[in-house]
Amino acid sequence: MTNAVLDQEYSKLLVAVRPKVIETEEENEFYLAEVTKLIRLGDAISPARECLLKLLLNLIESFEDRHYQLKSATPLEILTELVRDRGLKQKDLVPVFGSQGIASEVLNGKRGISKAQARALGEFFKVSSSLFFET
Repeated sequence: MTNAVLDQEYSKLLVAVRPKVIETEEENEFYLAEVTKLIRLGDAISPARECLLKLLLNLIESFEDRHYQLKSATPLEILTELVRDRGLKQKDLVPVFGSQGIASEVLNGKRGISKAQARALGEFFKVSSSLFFET
């Protein structure tokens, strides 16, 4: 494919899709749908469509970086979420903490998570123990 043909196809795609800096959730959803269409082409994607795909991904990433920043979570918030997400109960953490009382105190925020407990929690949940260290 010559550069002239590539430029012509890319120009037509730009006119059809009209990419721009994304300002609203609706625009983001529109461009996400366009990305899905392009990805579905798989290996059959043309160089011009691949350029458009890269441009749209950059625009989407920029929008989502501005609007969907994750807030940092405390070790207790992370633990609470993991317990809730996995449908666990306080008693399920007794082997990690060594007693029902300590598990209760940690889950209720009355006691911090020690380094040894952080390591045990990391192994128990199969995640990095650093999630449970206070910073």
